[in-house]
Amino acid sequence: MTRATRFSLVTIAVGVVVLGLKFTAYWVTGSIALYSDALESIVNVATAVITLIAVSVSAMPADANHPYGHDKAEYLSAVLESTLILIAALAILREAYEAFMHPRPLQTPLLGTAINLGATLLNGLWAAMLIRYGRRWRSPALVADGKHLWTDVASSLGVALGVGLAALTQWQRLDAIIAGLVALHVLWSGWQLMRDSLGGLMDEALPAETLEGIRHIIRTVGGGALQPGSLRSRRSGARVFIEFNLVVPGEISVATAHDICDRLEAAIEAYVEGSTIVIHLEPASSHAASRDIRAG
Repeated sequence: MTRATRFSLVTIAVGVVVLGLKFTAYWVTGSIALYSDALESIVNVATAVITLIAVSVSAMPADANHPYGHDKAEYLSAVLESTLILIAALAILREAYEAFMHPRPLQTPLLGTAINLGATLLNGLWAAMLIRYGRRWRSPALVADGKHLWTDVASSLGVALGVGLAALTQWQRLDAIIAGLVALHVLWSGWQLMRDSLGGLMDEALPAETLEGIRHIIRTVGGGALQPGSLRSRRSGARVFIEFNLVVPGEISVATAHDICDRLEAAIEAYVEGSTIVIHLEPASSHAASRDIRAG
């Protein structure tokens, strides 16, 4: 069992506990804002299960049918997770509208808010762990799950504040307004997550500053080569694929050209952890004068 898989199992357990606490908070108060918070926690549990499946699949080694591995399963899970978040946001908006049109008084708001804040604290601690270790292990699924939980923390704090104000002012529609604001916040977060996940599925290149660093390494470490070009990159889960052409003098030996490639691979792998590098050697006779590396 991988580290990411163990984290996903704990995330499911945390999600179930938080879900129970939030529905208890809703049950003792009747607050539609607390109900919206609990509804989002259902999505948290569902997405935690999806993340568990994704990290388990992505950990499978490459095979004949998937020579580049199964890492993109994590991006697929993040897309599905963002879809569920968007659906939850729309459901919360519907409940907020109904509560605004038909307001009802809150019951024991202090107790309900205290229970909700306890669940929020647990969520916040675990979200920070997911983001920290997801980035360390380069796991898009864990990072996406952590960011989603952090969004839940932010909205839960807003809900607690709103319920408290509704109880103090006795303005019953404020509870529904807060639920609507939570829904809009969740909607925006879901869209951002989907946008980032689709970028990974579409083989988005590494950031421009990282590519420039790779170009610098090729220029400084690739002594003996004449012309590097057509630098291309893509990220697939925790793995990064980098490839480029390298023009060398036609008269040098295969062993010398191989040594140049070894130096470049070692330097780039140290700069971009988890990278797989493909260098295509070409003799100088088949090219014109050297030119700068261009992004592919």
